Amino acid sequence: MASCTIEEVYKQREVTAQMVKRAEKAGFKAIVLTVDVPKLGRREADIKNKLISPKLKNFEGLFSTELRPSEGSGMEPSPLVDLMLRLVGISITKLPILVKGILTREDALKAVEAGVDGIVVSNHGARQLDYSPATITVLEEVVHVVGRRIPVLLDGGIRRGTDVFKALALGAKAVLIGRAVVYGLAAKGEDGVKKVIDMLKNEFELTMALSGCPTIYGITRNHVRTEDERLHSML
Repeated sequence: MASCTIEEVYKQREVTAQMVKRAEKAGFKAIVLTVDVPKLGRREADIKNKLISPKLKNFEGLFSTELRPSEGSGMEPSPLVDLMLRLVGISITKLPILVKGILTREDALKAVEAGVDGIVVSNHGARQLDYSPATITVLEEVVHVVGRRIPVLLDGGIRRGTDVFKALALGAKAVLIGRAVVYGLAAKGEDGVKKVIDMLKNEFELTMALSGCPTIYGITRNHVRTEDERLHSML
């Protein structure tokens, strides 16, 4: 097995600045930093499949992109929390900065205090830590503690239009779609991705119609019930 690491990017401030400027020049609208990998989790599926990270062609000339031996999942952690604070603190970009990987109210408050522009509630696809909570179950507590200060997005478990509806009802401003799009891409390329997006859109609109919501602004907390609330109503 082998892997490459981009840890040098975060240790070398000038390289980080170059990456940010490249993103700005390419027309990106925001920078999203994953902050839930202080140490790589034991990703047994990656180990079993002998995952090898591809060589980072886009970074050649900035730092070493050579593959080197590894015993983990073939991927390496990076000090992204430090990078987040650096980006916010020294203002090397005007792009909005969102942090991805928040699951608790305490971490949400730290992100707000650091001055980030948005939060993505995510459990890294449940690959970092066994028994980590489903993101939909912690979304509401993050939304409550953040209030209206910055937007909160939801990542993880979005497979149907009804999942999008539930996320918005619990306070998310938007959702991220990962695996569903990848499945569509693997099956039918660009057309597969379009099909996935169309399916989610149609399911979401149907859910809105059947729930009596003519616009997304009509989706409220009253449209969903947690398991605790359901059990309480039965008592």
